[in-house]
Amino acid sequence: MFMYRPRIIPVLLLKNNALIKTKKFKNERYIGDPINAVRIFNALKADEIIFLDIQASKKGQPISLELVKEVGEEAYMPFSVGGGIKTLKQMEERIKAGAEKIVLGSLLFEQPEKIKDAVREFGSSTLIGCMDIKKDWKGKESVFINNGKKKIQGKIEELARQVEDMGIGELIVQSIEADGMMQGYNIPLIKRIAEAVKIPVTALGGAADLTSMKNLFEEIPVNGLAAGSMFVFSGARHGVLINYPEKKDIENNFKFK
Repeated sequence: MFMYRPRIIPVLLLKNNALIKTKKFKNERYIGDPINAVRIFNALKADEIIFLDIQASKKGQPISLELVKEVGEEAYMPFSVGGGIKTLKQMEERIKAGAEKIVLGSLLFEQPEKIKDAVREFGSSTLIGCMDIKKDWKGKESVFINNGKKKIQGKIEELARQVEDMGIGELIVQSIEADGMMQGYNIPLIKRIAEAVKIPVTALGGAADLTSMKNLFEEIPVNGLAAGSMFVFSGARHGVLINYPEKKDIENNFKFK
């Protein structure tokens, strides 16, 4: 039995303002229209959603402000956005457009001074750090930025503590190697980071169903359980179907004490 129920969070990837899904940050598959997905998640009463533009940093521009405005007009639940956001102005625009939180990745390690400025401007609770982690050629788990292309030097626990010290209010820990595989979270990885920091941690990468989420939560009571494929595919052949667990099923898996 659990003290509290974690947030169950669909993470939706964008490329050219269309929904896609990846495997290990590769093999992109078209899913559909993001606004249609928002409407479905409204009806299914999702806890919250996260939109990440995977091409934004490469293109040198932030996640589309117009799309954020459209989501803001449609979404009944809180939503966060990330991808290519580099300036305080870009953050402010997207918050004013309706985003509850801003997800930051590359900026954490390339321009950490901007993170501290953002914390002063918007507060810790508005900012989420995202650490994408995979094994390097030596087999050592390392943080990678720029959609898994550039390695950041340093132990992952120390880097997580650095992010915490910047004033970030929440941390997403994503296993690149588990992304889209639907074979369960990398529990040892999530546990290492969650035990290294005091801020709330959200796990991402590998969830197949509520059982996957429960298995992780029993090991380490993270604040959020996020997934992509689990919420956009259905059945053995992984047909595209936007879905979300029924509340009774969630409560049965994460019962209060």
